[in-house]
Amino acid sequence: MLVHLSIRNLAVVESVDITFDRGFHVLTGETGAGKSIIIDALGLLAGARGSADLIRYGCDKAEMEASFDLPEAHPCWQALSGIGIDASPSEHLIIRREISMQGKSVSRINGQLVNLSMLREVGERLINLHGQHEHQTLLRPERHLDLLDAYGAMSILPLKQSYLETYKAFTKVDKEWNELRNASQKAFQMLDLYRFQLEEIAAASLKIGEDELLSEEKVKLSHSEKMMDSVSGAYDLLYGDRGLETIAKAISRLEDISDVDPKKVAPILEQLQSAYYQLEDATFALRDYREGIEFNPGRLQEVEDRLDILSSLRRKYGDSIEGILDYYEKIRQETDTLENKDEVLERLGKQRETLLEELLTKAEALSHERRQCAADLAAQIEGELRDLQMQRTSLKVDLHPMDDPSGVEWKGRRVRLTRHGMDTAEFLISPNPGEPLRPLSKIASGGELSRMMLALKSIFARHDQVPVLIFDEVDTGVSGRAAQSIAEKLYKLSANCQVFSITHLPQVACMADGQFLIEKVVEGERTMTRVEPLSEEGRVMELARMLGGVEVTEKTRHHAQEMLNLARRQKESILVAE
Repeated sequence: MLVHLSIRNLAVVESVDITFDRGFHVLTGETGAGKSIIIDALGLLAGARGSADLIRYGCDKAEMEASFDLPEAHPCWQALSGIGIDASPSEHLIIRREISMQGKSVSRINGQLVNLSMLREVGERLINLHGQHEHQTLLRPERHLDLLDAYGAMSILPLKQSYLETYKAFTKVDKEWNELRNASQKAFQMLDLYRFQLEEIAAASLKIGEDELLSEEKVKLSHSEKMMDSVSGAYDLLYGDRGLETIAKAISRLEDISDVDPKKVAPILEQLQSAYYQLEDATFALRDYREGIEFNPGRLQEVEDRLDILSSLRRKYGDSIEGILDYYEKIRQETDTLENKDEVLERLGKQRETLLEELLTKAEALSHERRQCAADLAAQIEGELRDLQMQRTSLKVDLHPMDDPSGVEWKGRRVRLTRHGMDTAEFLISPNPGEPLRPLSKIASGGELSRMMLALKSIFARHDQVPVLIFDEVDTGVSGRAAQSIAEKLYKLSANCQVFSITHLPQVACMADGQFLIEKVVEGERTMTRVEPLSEEGRVMELARMLGGVEVTEKTRHHAQEMLNLARRQKESILVAE
């Protein structure tokens, strides 16, 4: 669960520290008080993208920190290990994030720096956030297949991965086959040019690194005469009468008096002897180096000619010898393919047919498993909707192959194969008995969509093991008994995970285990958001405000207290039933 949340300088929030417990929590307050900022902070800690616009005016950075208490078997620990973070289940998991005015983000997990993708990988296992308009995604049929696959992930995902591997292999071969089959006359006219280029590159007998070696050799050969004069002159000076011989004589003179004043003469003598041996080594090294200097105008010309050839090839075919050889291999393959078009086409065609047959078999197996899961998912959603005052609603996950006149042939029809298989899925709904099943976008109201999404979240919460589930006004568009049913559903959900909800409905707020009031205050001519955990009396006053608006009367307070009492009894009956 989420244990503690700290926010500094995020939007209108100057400083907020909140401690949470298990169960169902609601965030209430006037519109615009900053309730969504609390949710935004959790979203940023879960890996959402941030920007400098989120930083409170006049501040250098925004900071967020959250600590989580997770069981030892939770999959988040495995995810942390996978990204190289050493974390112990016996301690809280701490996530910290900073956003600077430059728009840069710094994230840490248990004090260790992580990038945004790593933070997101961990965050998606910790927090599931339902935004204000997320239920609108149900109006997009292209998202329905993803929801079905997420529901049946245990059985569908392995089949989907196997299908995807074959799909990638097939599309690669299919692309090569189509390109060669549609090769134009212009492509065949390129053969002569390719053959000339292959011969030119092959005749050069290129060796990787030879251009660097030749450039070094050219420098030496170009300056060989000058090098010979300088090295020979230096050698003669060292080896002549004024060089080593002079130092040797000086050493001999000092050796004659070394016994007279050994303390002062001996160190000087030792320095001269050391210098003599070093100079002697350097002199012999110069002699050997002089003997290796090559003064060869003919070789210099050969090197320059070879470098000219390499330079010409680089201008035509690549920036380096490696690039030239890569180009050679590329056009060699293209030439071979064009020269043997019929044979290559036949080989690719057979390979394509084999892969297509395998792909269709895997697509069919994937479709079969999806149909099994689709029926189960529809039954599960209907069951959840019955708890949400949509007792007579019928639902079907309509799953069928995507027809495409230019697609591949399968069982007497043409279908389109994509990365996700051959299927398309759409949720069809009938809110009332006797009415036909129709797409959600045609008949579902905002309140029905909200309850539909809550039903899906309830189902997924049982599978995902995400410890923190957040709803930002999931009760939009509902009232009365439907609002009460949403409140009961959220409370039931909190038995398996920690649930947070932003709400304006007193029916939802009174069912919470904990309530936090979000309000704007002005201090020192600056506006800021304050978060206050409400006591029993505080909850009564806040519920009375939600019921009565601006003016809170004794009757609205009494009604608020009655709602809390009824909610306690309702929660007790839910616990007994479960």
